[in-house]
Amino acid sequence: MSAVSKDAKRMTTHVLQRMKREGEKISMLTAYDFSMARIIDSAGIDVILVGDSASNVMAGHETTLPITLDQMIYHASSVIRGVKRSLVVVDLPFGSYQSNSDKALESAIRIMKESGAHAVKLEGGKKIKDSVKRIVSAGVPVMGHLGLTPQSIYKFGTYTVRAREEEEAKELIEDAKVLQKAGCFAIVLEKIPAELAKKVSETISIPTIGIGAGPGVDGQVLVSHDLFGLTKDFNPRFLRRYLDCYNEMENAVKAYIRDVKAKDFPNEKESY
Repeated sequence: MSAVSKDAKRMTTHVLQRMKREGEKISMLTAYDFSMARIIDSAGIDVILVGDSASNVMAGHETTLPITLDQMIYHASSVIRGVKRSLVVVDLPFGSYQSNSDKALESAIRIMKESGAHAVKLEGGKKIKDSVKRIVSAGVPVMGHLGLTPQSIYKFGTYTVRAREEEEAKELIEDAKVLQKAGCFAIVLEKIPAELAKKVSETISIPTIGIGAGPGVDGQVLVSHDLFGLTKDFNPRFLRRYLDCYNEMENAVKAYIRDVKAKDFPNEKESY
């Protein structure tokens, strides 16, 4: 599908499950505002992630940790208003679910009620299974996230590839099974060896969405700002830039400045 038709049906968790069974790859991108969401949705993306990466690309923070639940709800609400088809998943930010399952459920309910989103995403494995169960039991779909989990950056100390060692790889596979049993409808696998990601995808029945996890998963996700080339200094191996918006926009601003300084803008046709 290259674009959304007027009668296109909304994406659901059940559709994603069917896509995995039928071998159709799932496409997923981030969005944090109405305008970006409208473009991405109209192009036919399957899933939009309102990621806590907004902390980095929208607010300029070094990590995802500073963004708050209120801020995530604001971004999610803006995205929802621009979406007609895509499944919208919202990250539960750091501190909004780790302490206990009661807080996790309260945070998830706030996101769903106040933003109108369709699902939430949590980072972690066995340690968050109770929170996943509580949220799912309340009728809220949950996407998991394993491998490199950015909210744990100070624990890992680096953004390097995870689960290279056999012990950690085995633990990741077990965590994936735990998340599936707890009720997750899909799992993001971030920055793990491609062979391991393929094995996880073949082991569990729910879809896996990779970022830096090779081609053997059920779908792919990228940060839209990276894909569009709006970011300049972030160049991981897994990133494919489809545009160079940073330089294009910078050149457009320079051209505007020149025209204003030269008294060429606005001209007679651009005046009332």
